Amino acid sequence: MGDNLGQKAAIVRSSGPVALVGGGDVGPEDLNLALNRASLLVAADSGALVALAAGRMPDAVIGDMDSLPDLERAHVPIERLHQIAEQDSTDFDKALRHIDAPLVLGVGFTGSRVDHQLASFNTLVRRADRRCILIGIEQIVFLAPPLLELPLEPGNLVSVFPMARVAARSQGLHWPLDGLEMAPDGVIGTSNSATGPLRIETAAPGLLVMLPRTALDAVIQALLAPGSGRWPARAG
Repeated sequence: MGDNLGQKAAIVRSSGPVALVGGGDVGPEDLNLALNRASLLVAADSGALVALAAGRMPDAVIGDMDSLPDLERAHVPIERLHQIAEQDSTDFDKALRHIDAPLVLGVGFTGSRVDHQLASFNTLVRRADRRCILIGIEQIVFLAPPLLELPLEPGNLVSVFPMARVAARSQGLHWPLDGLEMAPDGVIGTSNSATGPLRIETAAPGLLVMLPRTALDAVIQALLAPGSGRWPARAG
């Protein structure tokens, strides 16, 4: 782990997936679902309350700390607290951009607060170079890499949503994406379905993919596959 001052330097480094917990809605099995596939647990600000309530001490807490009461903060070793005071980004953004790992599994970043959920989706695109899967109550959400290949079964629900103007090609979708110029205020791709193994090629970062939670392990393998590619970091 690094210091807590640099805005761009990694605070947490891991050669394996990292679980990241936020202060939003977390189902009874969500945290274990991520921890069973991760080597470290990081909390984004008040996500530390969720971790402590589950009997888990975070390896690091990252955020502006405005949602972590002093009483609970006192339970976390001071060397694990990494305060980032700026208010121009969410705690999810602060945590994600300071984790250097092949994959982040996020819980507590979707749920009843629509504004928080939209902000989380915005961060997935802003931090396109960080591979991250958000685990929700029924679905998982992630940014499509340059090439996504998944062994889906016919009839599996597949939704895609453009957070920016983006074009893609697909195989294995009931309604193909080829030839579409998708945009938040234009064509979208929700409530599609697989006809078999899925392949999506995306020209630029901006396309969110939503799948049932049962696809989590397949998506982890797909995002970690060398051939999937990785988006470059954007400035700022």
